[in-house]
Amino acid sequence: MPRVVVDVTLKPEILDPQGQAILGALGRLGYTGVTAVRQGKHFELDVADNTDESVVAQIAETLLANPVIEDFTIRPAV
Repeated sequence: MPRVVVDVTLKPEILDPQGQAILGALGRLGYTGVTAVRQGKHFELDVADNTDESVVAQIAETLLANPVIEDFTIRPAV
């Protein structure tokens, strides 16, 4: 049974307060060189061998992500 990964992130035009908080904390902890942080969600789905990627995309659009404010990517798990 293959495993696929769906990563969900806020669209670039949507403000990310959690990402901004992480960026601020990195600076306070002395980490330099990081200029932006975007947080997101990571899902791993075990799917049947014959499951089409379009089915996984439909799952992501209807349940895992809010397509109004979030983008998602689908990739095989490593």
